[in-house]
Amino acid sequence: MTVEEGFIFPDGFVWGAATSAFQIEGAVDVEGRKPSIWDTFGPARTDGNIACDHYRRFESDVTLMEQFGLQAYRFSVAWPRVLPDGVGKANDSGLEFYDRLVDACLEHHVEPFVTLYHWDLPLALHKRGGWFSRDSVGWFADYAELMVRRLSDRVKNWITINEPQVFLSHGYLTGDHAPGANHSFGEVLQAGHHVLLAHGEAVRRIREFSKQPANVGFAPAGCINLPRTLNRANVEIARERTTGVSEKHLFNNVWWMDPVIRGSYPEEGLRKYGKNAPLHLDSDFEIISEPIDFLGLNIYYGHEVAIEKGEATETRDQPNGHPRTSFGWPVTPEVLYWGPSWLYDRYNMPIYITENGMSNTDWLNIEGRVDDPQRIDFLKRYLAELHKVITDGADVRGYFHWSFLDNFEWDKGCRQRFGLVHVNFETQERTPKSSAYWYRDCIESNGYTILSEAHR
Repeated sequence: MTVEEGFIFPDGFVWGAATSAFQIEGAVDVEGRKPSIWDTFGPARTDGNIACDHYRRFESDVTLMEQFGLQAYRFSVAWPRVLPDGVGKANDSGLEFYDRLVDACLEHHVEPFVTLYHWDLPLALHKRGGWFSRDSVGWFADYAELMVRRLSDRVKNWITINEPQVFLSHGYLTGDHAPGANHSFGEVLQAGHHVLLAHGEAVRRIREFSKQPANVGFAPAGCINLPRTLNRANVEIARERTTGVSEKHLFNNVWWMDPVIRGSYPEEGLRKYGKNAPLHLDSDFEIISEPIDFLGLNIYYGHEVAIEKGEATETRDQPNGHPRTSFGWPVTPEVLYWGPSWLYDRYNMPIYITENGMSNTDWLNIEGRVDDPQRIDFLKRYLAELHKVITDGADVRGYFHWSFLDNFEWDKGCRQRFGLVHVNFETQERTPKSSAYWYRDCIESNGYTILSEAHR
């Protein structure tokens, strides 16, 4: 292998970008769509009504994806657009929209990766108990079956559920996200058990009804600890924190990944959560652990941990001047090394990075361009770490940048810009940023362009 070849990502590595339905589609009350829990919550009441108007502009958006070399597009289906009441009669107009979106992707040589749940629970189902009802398992499975029957002649890549840690914690514990509820920790863990069951039943329906062999995954948030320094003790405690349940909160990996991949809750989690652990049947894990093909990881940043005076200490506040995104998140490229490394070691399952990116203060400059050198530097650093972990043996098969478009960023409204493409939310004009051109070159060279720069 030459030095140049050593910088290239593996053959078949998938380069893509991601979005979610509520964050970009708009058109919340047209052609039969009924409200989700986000339509009645906070800034979504205004910003989410139009968002990026992707419902009307998807064809030009997909054309832009092809122009910038995207090989794959991860998007989600809006559950209340295709099943306005969450169950029952399907909405033909909603299904036809996703038909057209998938067809546009394939026409422009962009492989669709379809996420079934990215947080927009139909309001009608929320009023019937939502994820707190065990009936939610059947509701979600029926919805999954509907979409697989409809799209699987053209779609083979499926992701069941996105970031259960986030929507359960922020939506039902702290109330920062829709539906803005404040339930007890035990109640939320019980809802989380239903989410895992729903995932498993959806996998079963995908396998049963797909018209072609399906590639099925699950995309929890990747909660990564990093060693403050590279001595053995620090590396080991960071691994333990990343693959354990060290705190009584939802933001860990193994409570969500172990049931799906290993067929049981981790013992450390059962001890930590104690009486709050969910009630369940032993047979539930036969459903939850229905075999999947890949683990999706949404990874943005991590917290450093070290052993000091014989005890583990975690650093959440970086030193003054440490690089941060506009969201305030620390720039920690090593998460794309340590996270995939440790989780691949634990599960021995192919990985896709299903989200990674940064919010930046982007605007059109006086020449009409959007220059975002910070995002380019961010990508160089993070992708260099991802290449390193692949070289060291982790089976990482693709990378999806979050996000393709600036979009509605949940409780933050439209103020946080994550996109490769700038969106003027008043006029809906799209302007590819400098990072979009850089990412195009990265894809064309399968990573050689930026990795050779990073190693100079």
